[in-house]
Amino acid sequence: MSKPHLYSEIFFSIQGEGKYTGVPTTWLRHFLCNLQCNGFGQKDPTNPDTYILPYEEFNVDKIEVIEDLPVWKYGCDSSYSWAKKFKKLQRTGTGAEIAERMISVLKNEHNPDGLFKHPLSGQENHLCFTGGEPLQKQSQKAQLEILDHMRSIGNSPSYITYETNGTQPLLPETIGFYDDYDLEELFFSVSPKLWTVAGEESKRAICPSNVAEYQESWGWANVDGQLKFVMGDKPEQWEELDSVIKQFRAAGVTWPVWIMPVGATVEGQQDVGGIVAKMAFDRGFNVAARVHTYLFGNAIGT
Repeated sequence: MSKPHLYSEIFFSIQGEGKYTGVPTTWLRHFLCNLQCNGFGQKDPTNPDTYILPYEEFNVDKIEVIEDLPVWKYGCDSSYSWAKKFKKLQRTGTGAEIAERMISVLKNEHNPDGLFKHPLSGQENHLCFTGGEPLQKQSQKAQLEILDHMRSIGNSPSYITYETNGTQPLLPETIGFYDDYDLEELFFSVSPKLWTVAGEESKRAICPSNVAEYQESWGWANVDGQLKFVMGDKPEQWEELDSVIKQFRAAGVTWPVWIMPVGATVEGQQDVGGIVAKMAFDRGFNVAARVHTYLFGNAIGT
């Protein structure tokens, strides 16, 4: 019997960031991450002694489901997908069970069978693996079981996105699986975490060679991606960004850069949004708002 896998949530919404903003997407949020990003939203992301971290103080005893948790203003806005104190709220399922749950959230009056190719619009619903960190070994193994089941029942996505921090290498079995999996596109949305923004040291968080592997592993045209950075308006943050972009380009990563203003809430983004946008497009980078926060308040499950 297949081993059950741990995950945080499954939901159907739109993609809120980057190239595929607005595209209907089924999401699987994996549990566990190798980074914490406690510096997000902090006055000084490089000084952990000054951090405000509401998730650490939050009493989880009376919470029964992840969706009842608040959105954190400081630190990682999805800390529930990696912090050990939230492990009791996680869900489990075999690859086949998770696949069926992902299909079930697609079902509504306009798509009663939960098809990735929508029967009304004829458009392809996307699938996104996020986290946590979806390229950790145990998550990659779960994904192969999930996708294998979807293929076996004749209802599998043509577009798959990985939302990853870019620090984890691809498993050989993952590369081999996609060699034989019929896709229109496999998309890597890589969000490296900067020391001056997220409080993660570069030696752990910036791994251009891994991302170059994502881009080149198959050598077929159906792989694409983007580099996506959360930014504030401090000069030192942009100096670090310039340096990091050079490292990715030197490693052969040619994907476009998208910039988003720091902030887990609409109010937080609006504080620096316009300034960050101009700093980005003056440098020739794309600009993205986190659209789901404007539509749904960044609530869990959206």
